[in-house]
Amino acid sequence: MKIGSVLENQENEKRISITPDVIKKYTSLGFEVLLSENYGRHIGINDDEYLNLGVKILKDDKEILSSSDIIVQLGMLPDDKSSIIKENQILIGVLNPYDNKDKLESLAKKKIKLFSLELLPRITRAQSMDILSSQANLAGYKAVIESFANFKKAIPMMMTAAGTIPAAKVLVIGAGVAGLQAIATAKRMGAIVFATDVRMASKEQVESLGGKFLTVEGSENLETEGGYAKEASEDFKNRQEELLTETLKKIDIVICTALIPGKKAPLIVKDNMINDMQPGSVIYDLAAIQGGNTAFTEANKIIEKNGVKIMGESNILNKLPISSSSLYAKNVFNFVDNLFDKKDKKININLEDEIIEKTLIK
Repeated sequence: MKIGSVLENQENEKRISITPDVIKKYTSLGFEVLLSENYGRHIGINDDEYLNLGVKILKDDKEILSSSDIIVQLGMLPDDKSSIIKENQILIGVLNPYDNKDKLESLAKKKIKLFSLELLPRITRAQSMDILSSQANLAGYKAVIESFANFKKAIPMMMTAAGTIPAAKVLVIGAGVAGLQAIATAKRMGAIVFATDVRMASKEQVESLGGKFLTVEGSENLETEGGYAKEASEDFKNRQEELLTETLKKIDIVICTALIPGKKAPLIVKDNMINDMQPGSVIYDLAAIQGGNTAFTEANKIIEKNGVKIMGESNILNKLPISSSSLYAKNVFNFVDNLFDKKDKKININLEDEIIEKTLIK
């Protein structure tokens, strides 16, 4: 059997799906690995490193796509490449079924097996495959580093003979995987950290990391069975807005991480709140690609309003492509390993397996 991957569009995506550290794992299952020429060169992995592990490097992406039993990517292939895939081939990636519904339905009609990894169920057995958690963890860390780099004051409290510099105050909006890593990173660097989330289960996690959890009085628990945040009521939004308006007046750095799967990011930090913030403050919006959590967020731009910098990128993980590729490649291998019937030495799409059933696009 053959498993292959072609280079992503470098303008949008610098991560790769197959790194050298998973090659032996694939070959131990009996796979031959096919990759594009210069597949990992942009992140410091030369073709020779792959060749020494037994990988077949091909110049023609069409040959890889037409001959691989399994194709693994980060995102959806462009039309000219997805049209090459044939019946019974398997495509695995972050296929974004909400935005690519028509394309995926067309491929599914050709009897191509499509697995979108962001649809993985939040169960213990799927943790080693959970691409949302592994990537969000890095995104939360990097968002703090980027915002601190654009903040013009020191982060930790510093006591000197000339006087004391107070510690920076950080607010993390959304305490999921990215938010919790943002809290941990900011605390390690000496900031005073506050956090808020619509899921009450987050309070204990925030406090265990040394953060102070801001609770809307009389809060309802807005958590789905899958562990994601769901849409809040208008009453909750109004009370949350009052709390944030007062809190933001004292905050130096805000990390926004609030997302609702398949929907536009909720607008949380409104224009009047930003106008009341201290000049020199920084907001990093990890929800920029889905519209942003602030009134002024624009992906890949730094917007300045009333002296407040608002930052957000379409893909912050392009700034950590080596680490993020390594984790993604391991997630993907674990998913493929779960598909593989070791007794019969073949792929078994067992729809009684919740992991397979939930990620398969029918």
